[in-house]
Amino acid sequence: MLSGPVAARHGLAGCRVCGLLARLPGGHGRCPRCGSRLHLRKPASLSRCWAFLLTAAGCYLPANLLPVMHTGAFTGDQDDTILSGVAYLWTSGSWPLGALVFVASIVVPLLKMLALLLLLLAVHRGLRWQPMQRLKLYRLLEFVGRWSMLDIYVVTLLAGLVQVQGFATVAAGPGAAAFGAVVVCTMLASQSFDPRLIWDSMPLAEEPAGPATPIGDGDARHG
Repeated sequence: MLSGPVAARHGLAGCRVCGLLARLPGGHGRCPRCGSRLHLRKPASLSRCWAFLLTAAGCYLPANLLPVMHTGAFTGDQDDTILSGVAYLWTSGSWPLGALVFVASIVVPLLKMLALLLLLLAVHRGLRWQPMQRLKLYRLLEFVGRWSMLDIYVVTLLAGLVQVQGFATVAAGPGAAAFGAVVVCTMLASQSFDPRLIWDSMPLAEEPAGPATPIGDGDARHG
């Protein structure tokens, strides 16, 4: 149960840019201090999050089944998928790097999609289960999203460095584009999700009567 006043219930929203708490009679408007757009809740948050999540899920299998890197050399051409790269690193003795690629490229994107699915289903069903833990899960998703492009970084660096004309070439394969789409779509899905929706289904306690509090700077992430 929420024990304090709810900003949205009073038509108030915090600016995510400058932190100013402003009154929004129509539910949306602009920050009077920095001019950023303000909403009591992100418009079409759930539908946009679903769209990005389903797109990411559709690209997940091609990202892992199609080659992410094409290598050309004197000995012949070779296409490598993420899994074949992990297997090669593991069998060649570089198992720590192989484990890192496996976690960053296969496990983390899958867990991100499952976590987003959990958050979306909980909001749709109006669940009141562990709201603080769900909020922490969302913050974790935002944090790990920026570190999910390990394979793309590796392929980009190799393609730029290993371009010995006539001897060896490295180029990104179609799996790299699919993997990039998975990472970008999951990042856009987490950004589209409005974490304040987690609290909307929570029952409200009686607000104590007291003097009016001034509207000013505050934490713009909640309410």
